[in-house]
Amino acid sequence: MRNPLNCDRPPNATRRLPAVVIAGLGLAFVLGISFPSPLPAQMKPAKFEVDPSWPKPMPNRWVTGALGGVCVDAQDHVFILNRGGLTENELDSGRQAPPVIEFDPEGDVVNSWGDRGVLPEALHGCFVDRENNVWISGSGSGLVQKYSHDGKKLLLQIGTPGVVDSSDGSLGGRPLNTSQTHLFRPSAVAVDSGNGEVYVADGEEPGSNHRVVVFDRNGRFLRQWGLHGESEKAEDNAFAQVPHCVTIGNDGLVYVCDRRGDRIQVFDKAGKFQKNIVVPYEPRTQRQRLGPGHLSRAWGTADWIGFSPDRAQTFMYVLNEDDEQVEILDRASGNILSKFGRAGHQVGGFTFAETLAVDSKGNVYVAELGAEEGGNRVQKFKATGDQ
Repeated sequence: MRNPLNCDRPPNATRRLPAVVIAGLGLAFVLGISFPSPLPAQMKPAKFEVDPSWPKPMPNRWVTGALGGVCVDAQDHVFILNRGGLTENELDSGRQAPPVIEFDPEGDVVNSWGDRGVLPEALHGCFVDRENNVWISGSGSGLVQKYSHDGKKLLLQIGTPGVVDSSDGSLGGRPLNTSQTHLFRPSAVAVDSGNGEVYVADGEEPGSNHRVVVFDRNGRFLRQWGLHGESEKAEDNAFAQVPHCVTIGNDGLVYVCDRRGDRIQVFDKAGKFQKNIVVPYEPRTQRQRLGPGHLSRAWGTADWIGFSPDRAQTFMYVLNEDDEQVEILDRASGNILSKFGRAGHQVGGFTFAETLAVDSKGNVYVAELGAEEGGNRVQKFKATGDQ
C-alpha cells in the first residue's frame, strides 16, 4: 500500500515531515502515547462445495475398498491408500484397485503402486515430505515406511514385520509403549521440514500403544511422550486415549488428535503440553437400533486435522468422525467457526470419514472407510470464497 505521506517519491529520496507532524510526534513521545499499526482485515473461512466430477473414473474397472489415508504433495497431486476388501459382487464386475493411487489436480490417475506383501497392514495415514518422499503407516501392524515419490524404492522402514511393541510381540499382547525400534498400530506420521525428524502417532485404537514417538531422519529413536492428563510412564497403561493423528504446524507446535478424548492436544517438539482444543460431540438423532458392529460414540470427534494454506495457518480443519462432518476452527483460539459435510451415502455425505488433506489452494480432500456400508471413496470439497 502506498504511504500517503510519501506518494510518488523515489525510494532513496529524503522525506521531510511538516512541522505540525513533527510537533505532534514530539508531544506523543513526551506523553507516552503509542500508535498501533493497522491490523489486517479479518480473514473468514472459505465456503466449501463438493466437486462431484473429482476424481475422474479410474482405469481398468478399478474399485477401491476402504480408504485409510489421503495426502497431498507440493504439486497438489493427491495420494490415497486403498486397503482393499471388496465384496464378491464388486470383484465379479470390477477389479481391485492398487494400494496407492496418485491423482493430478484434475482428478486423473497419473500413477499407482504398492506391494501388499511389503506395505503395512491396514494402511492408515500418509504424508509427503519436502523432498517429495511418501511416508505410509499401517494400523494393522507396527510399520512406518518411506518410499520414493513414484513408489519404486522403499527408502526407510521403522519397525519389524510381524513384531509389535507388546508383551508378547503380537497384536494380541499388552501394549508396552517402551520400544525404541518397534511400534504398535501406528496411525499417522509427520516429518519436520526443518530437520527431517519423524513424528509417529503410535496407537490407532484402545488396546494398542498410546504415545507420540520421534525418530531422526534415519529412523533412530529420539524421544517419546504420552497424551496430557495421563501418566507418561510406560508401565501405566490404563487409559484409553487414542493418538489418532499427528501434524506439525508452521508455529513449530505438534498437534495430536486425542480421538477418544474429543480434543486436539498441542505440544512443543520436546513433548511439553501447551493446550487442549476441545471438539465437542453434537448428538442429533434418537437411535432406535444400532446397526451390526456399531457402538454408540465408539470413535470420537477429533479424528484428523489439516491447516489452511496461508502462512499463518489461520484455520484448522478437524474431521469429526462421530458427527460425520468437517469443522473449521480458528487455529489460535480453537473456536469453531463453521462446518460442512453430513452423514450419508450421496455425494457430499460421509460414511466413516477417516482422514483428510488440504492442497495449496485450500481445497479439502476427505477419505472414507465404510467397508460394505458405503464410503470407500475420496471426495474433494472446493474452497469457493469467504462465508
